[in-house]
Amino acid sequence: MIEFKDVNKWYGDYRALHDINEHVSAGEVVVVCGPSGSGKSTLIRTVNRLEEIQAGNIRISGEEVHGSRKHLNTLRSRVGFVFQQFNLFPHMSVLDNVMIGPMTVLGRSKADAANKGRELLAKVGLAHKADAMPLQLSGGQQQRVAIARALAMEPPVMLFDEPTSALDPEMVGEVLQVMKDLAAEGMTMICVTHEMGFAREVADRIWFMDAGQVLERAVPEVFFTTPQHPRAAKFIADIRGH
Repeated sequence: MIEFKDVNKWYGDYRALHDINEHVSAGEVVVVCGPSGSGKSTLIRTVNRLEEIQAGNIRISGEEVHGSRKHLNTLRSRVGFVFQQFNLFPHMSVLDNVMIGPMTVLGRSKADAANKGRELLAKVGLAHKADAMPLQLSGGQQQRVAIARALAMEPPVMLFDEPTSALDPEMVGEVLQVMKDLAAEGMTMICVTHEMGFAREVADRIWFMDAGQVLERAVPEVFFTTPQHPRAAKFIADIRGH
């Protein structure tokens, strides 16, 4: 479903991604973890071209991501992205936030978009908040609306960039539960997160990054018990110590 081949990214002289060669299969959940500044968020932001790359190739279902800009909107409509800071339109109701993408990009009628939007809000447990404004919601509720908004485009791939890091601790669980439900339904997902309990429970594979490189890739059982790379082993030891 997603393939990274010799992907490199620089910011000036700083090399943010270093020869990334990885793949994500259809229906697979990959959790990307590592210390701050390791390149995790940069990596997933290259998948829908929120970040450009200077070398290499990224393909989704065989289609080159960093080719012509001509089909950029089409590409992004197929890759759902959930941000750390929600990024909802504050002047629109919850339902309108979910409807706008299908109407403007996919050309859906208002009635169809509204029906689908209400269905998705029910899916994330917020059917009763359809007419509320984003600022009337808690952080956890806003993030669940953001997930519904991304799902409204019916993407085959969902990307999550630290979706719980801006939330109060008591709100984290409600967002992670929605993500667990999506994984159980077979959604292809890449999740950048510090929630190691989620990683252990939900991930099919874990990528550990540091200094712009994927240093370890393993199933959760192996990653959390017998990591092979010394840097990954230190990361796990620090988590346990904390």
